[in-house]
Amino acid sequence: MKTTNTKLAIYVASVLLLAAGGCKKSFLDSDQLSQYSPETSLSNVAALRGALNALGANVRQEYFGDSAPMLTESIFSDVAVEGTTDKSTPAQDLVARITPDANLNSADFNKIGWYWEEEFKGVRYANTVISNIDRPVYSSPAERNSILGAAYFYRAYHYYRLVHQFGDVPLMLKDLDAPRDNFFSTKREVILEKMKADLEFAQTNVPDNANRGEVTKGAVSHLLTKVNLALGKFDDAIAAAGNVLNGSKYGLMTSRFGSTASDATKNVVWDLHRMDNKALPNNKETLFLVVDRESLAGGFTALGSQLMRNTVPAWHFANVKTPSGATALTDAANAEIPLTRMYGRGIGRYRGTPYSTKYIWTDHTDYRHAKGMWMDMTDLVYNNPALKTSKIQADRDLYGKPLLEYNSSNVAARFENGALDTIRHWFGWPHYKVFINSTNALANDPYWSPPRGTNTDWYVFRVAETYLLRAEAYYWKGELSLAMDDINKVRARANAAPLTDISKITIGTILDERARELYWEEPRKTELTRIAYIFASTGKTAYNGKSYAVASFSENNFFYDRIMEKNDFYKNEVPTLQGVKYRIAPYHVLWPVPASVQRFNANGRVNQNKGYSGFESNVPPLDRIE
Repeated sequence: MKTTNTKLAIYVASVLLLAAGGCKKSFLDSDQLSQYSPETSLSNVAALRGALNALGANVRQEYFGDSAPMLTESIFSDVAVEGTTDKSTPAQDLVARITPDANLNSADFNKIGWYWEEEFKGVRYANTVISNIDRPVYSSPAERNSILGAAYFYRAYHYYRLVHQFGDVPLMLKDLDAPRDNFFSTKREVILEKMKADLEFAQTNVPDNANRGEVTKGAVSHLLTKVNLALGKFDDAIAAAGNVLNGSKYGLMTSRFGSTASDATKNVVWDLHRMDNKALPNNKETLFLVVDRESLAGGFTALGSQLMRNTVPAWHFANVKTPSGATALTDAANAEIPLTRMYGRGIGRYRGTPYSTKYIWTDHTDYRHAKGMWMDMTDLVYNNPALKTSKIQADRDLYGKPLLEYNSSNVAARFENGALDTIRHWFGWPHYKVFINSTNALANDPYWSPPRGTNTDWYVFRVAETYLLRAEAYYWKGELSLAMDDINKVRARANAAPLTDISKITIGTILDERARELYWEEPRKTELTRIAYIFASTGKTAYNGKSYAVASFSENNFFYDRIMEKNDFYKNEVPTLQGVKYRIAPYHVLWPVPASVQRFNANGRVNQNKGYSGFESNVPPLDRIE
C-alpha cells in the first residue's frame, strides 16, 4: 500500500467514524450524524481513495482481536462451538442466549450486534463515497468509474453478509444528510438484485492492477459469483467465476514460493499462509486481502490478530497432567522446549467440532492435515522442567516425549477434582493457518508475549474458494462432473487424492472441502444460510432426502439440519463445566435484529426474524427500491 494512501486512509477513517458514529448504539440512532462537510473533505481523488482504504480497514476488524467476530460466524455452524468453559455467559446455549434484547456485542457473549453495527457502518462509508463521486476532477472517466466500482463492491460486500445474517434489512443507497427514524426492511432478493447490478458495473470498471489491500476486478467477480448463487442465477455465477478462473492473472499457487520456499520440511500450503507471503506480487491466489502490519505506521490493529489465542486449545493450563498427576506443560517463553513460541498460547475460544477436526480428514496425504501442518495434542511434548528432577522415574522419562493420548479411564490429563475439560483443552488445530509469529520489538508487548498471534495480512477472497463456488454452481445445475473437476483442483494442490465417484458429489462434498480449505476465512454461518435459502427457493432435494420451502424457512431449513447432522456438541447437547448445554434451533438460520434498532426507529419498522420476540409486530417488507 502506498504511503500517501495509508496516511489518507487514517485521516479519512477518522472523519467517517465521526460521521457514522463510534458509539455502540444502533445505526438508526440520530446522534451518529456529525457536522462534517463531505464537499470539503471528499473533494479530491486522493481523499476518495483514502475513504476506500478506510473501508478496507473496516473489513479487517472481523478477523482480528480477542473473541474476533469471525468466531461468532463459526459457532453458528457445523465446524465449531464457543469453547470458553470457565464462565456461563458465552454463546453456547444459543436458544437461551440469542435474543433481541440480550448482550449482542461482547467478547464474553457474542458479536451479532457488532455485525449489525459495523456492516451498516460499512454501508454508510461506501455511500459517502458514492454520493460524493462527482465532486473531484478526474483525469479520465475510467478513474472515476474505478473508484465508484470499488465503493459499489464494499457496499455489496456488506449487504451480502447482512441479508444472510439478518434476512430482510433496510436498504440504504445514499449517504444520510439528516437524522432518520423511519427505516423499513427491504426484501432480501431486492437488495441482492441491486448489488448484482452494482457489481456488474464494478466488474467492468475496477482494474486488476490495484495495490494489495485494495479492491481488484478478481475480488468483484468473486463476490458477484456469491450474489448470483444467492439469487439462484447459476449460469451467471459460473460466468462470474470464470472471469477469475479462465485465463486471468489469477490461479492456485501450486509451486513453492515466498520466504519459506527453501524449507524442505514444509510445502506450498504452508507457504500460502505465511504472514509475509499473502501480499506478494507473485501470489496469484490473492483476490482480496486486508493489510495489517506492525511495520506500517497507523496501518495495523492495536492488539494484533490474537488468532492463536482464539483458536489454539488452552494447553498451557495446569490441567494437563502426567499419569502420576504432575503438571505436564509450561507456557514459559524461555522454557528449554518453548511450546508457546513454537505453537502459540491459546484459550480455546474456537473449539473445532469432531466433524471439522477429525471426520473430514480421511486422506492421509492431504497437506492440510499432515504432521507439522496440523497439530493434535499428542504432537505436543512434556516440557515442564520440573519433570526432569521428579522423584518419579516415569515422569522423568516423559520429559521431551509426546503427550499420552487422553482418555477418561486414565490420569494422563486431569483436573484436580475431575476429568480434563476436553472441550477447551484437548483438540486439534491447523497450525499452518493460525501460526502468526512476531519478529520485531513489539514481541515484548504483553499482547504478544506469550505469543497469541500478532499483526498479519489476511485473505478475504482467494482463488481456492472461487473454484469451490463454481463447483457449487455446477452442482445446482446438476453438472456433477464439472463440479467434481473444480473440487479436485483444490484437492490436487493440497496433495489430496482426487474424487472419482460423480454419484457422491453433493452439497455436502463441497461443504466438506470448504471446511478443509477455508478455516477462519469463510463466514461459515453466512454461507450455510445462503445455501439453505437456495434449497428453500428451488425445492431441490438435499442429500439428506429432505426438501425445503421459503414459507417455513425459520422452522425447517438445511442450515439447522446440516448442523445437527455434523456438530456433535449441538446434536448431543453436550454440557460444559458450568452445566450449560450446547443448543441451537432452526430459527437461528437468521440472527435477531438488536432490540435497540426499534427504539431508535420510532416512525418505521425494521422487521424482526421469526423465532424472536417482536416478530409479531412485523409489516410487509418493501418489494422494490424506493
